[in-house]
Amino acid sequence: MPNLFQLFVGIDWGSEQHKICLLNREGHVLGERSVERSGSGVAHLLAWLHGQGSAWPEAIAVAIEIPRGALVESLVERGFAVFSINPKQLDRFRYRYSPAGAKDDRRDAFVLADSLRTDLHCFHPVRLDDPTIIHLRELSRLEEDLRHEQHRLTNQLREQWHRFFPQLLKLSPATDEPWLWDLFQAAPLPLRAAKLPEARIARILSRYRIRRWDASKVRAVLAEPSLRLAPGAAEVASEHALLLLPRRRLLRQQRQHIALRIEALLGEPAAPGGDADAASEHRDAEVLLSLPGVGRQIAATMLSKASQAIAERDYHALRCYAGSAPITRQSGKKLVALMRRGCNERLRNALYHWARVSIVCDPRSKKLYAEMRAHGDSHGRALRGLADRWLAVLVSLLRHNTLYDPERRAA
Repeated sequence: MPNLFQLFVGIDWGSEQHKICLLNREGHVLGERSVERSGSGVAHLLAWLHGQGSAWPEAIAVAIEIPRGALVESLVERGFAVFSINPKQLDRFRYRYSPAGAKDDRRDAFVLADSLRTDLHCFHPVRLDDPTIIHLRELSRLEEDLRHEQHRLTNQLREQWHRFFPQLLKLSPATDEPWLWDLFQAAPLPLRAAKLPEARIARILSRYRIRRWDASKVRAVLAEPSLRLAPGAAEVASEHALLLLPRRRLLRQQRQHIALRIEALLGEPAAPGGDADAASEHRDAEVLLSLPGVGRQIAATMLSKASQAIAERDYHALRCYAGSAPITRQSGKKLVALMRRGCNERLRNALYHWARVSIVCDPRSKKLYAEMRAHGDSHGRALRGLADRWLAVLVSLLRHNTLYDPERRAA
């Protein structure tokens, strides 16, 4: 990339204040200042940059570690060229100016600006994502947070039932079925559950269409001898479990709502006559969902976490960011290929499950997995190799704007 910029700005992002350093092409400091992380602070920064000489915004390059946020979006919308860099790379650049490893916000702003001036090719240009991608990113992250919270509450509920009411665990060891919650609310203590009428149990089973259990078998399980606890212990544990249920139900409803919203976003057709980038994003989702093993969660994670690599059809950036590309280390006669640890964990997990499910629904993937296992690769290594092949197929489909066709691939 030719470096035609006239001014270089380094921004050390902070939770309360941002440190700014402005350099010219010769590396001389033209100005330094601190701006608050607020709307007025960003406005003052933009006004200050616009007032620097006669340079147009397109001639000013801005370096920052965080590739998104209100500050980055404001700079990009005003026409400034914004570049991001990995914090680990910035740490290496810092040793140019302080071999002892000294660090402060003012120095980091200078290091960002000067490194952008001398090594522009090490930075990545920042582009604003489509509103649909931003929406997908937030919903996908929220769904993962809710899933973790669900698991935590489920484990707490299982622990309480294991403490005083293990009969319920025989009906559903996972403790995540709504019909079991209704059954527990109808009789929250073992002595009351043993006297629960079969007709009421049958109504609960019928409401949730449970056929693997009938009312008589459920009542027989509930009537089994209960644990003998200290006086009051069962009542306290029952009250604790009853307080967990409303939160567990709410999380289940929220996850269902988010799943519907994500499916709607992924299935939205491109608006006729609309923006070309928006149409491309919708088309990307359609291409991704046509691949074997890709569902709602994997597609949402891929589009939200690797939006720039997918938009640029950059196979090498995608496989590095997802962790499927190995790390090679060679010194003399020694050559070692290691698993890549520096990657996006959510994207790595999405690729893992994509490859795992593709083995079940795609005969070609199943054959490749068996060949790699026979060659001596571990389960994880074989799945990473399979995921790497799927990424190559995905990028090829995106470049040609074509849906996946298993017959055409076999031919």
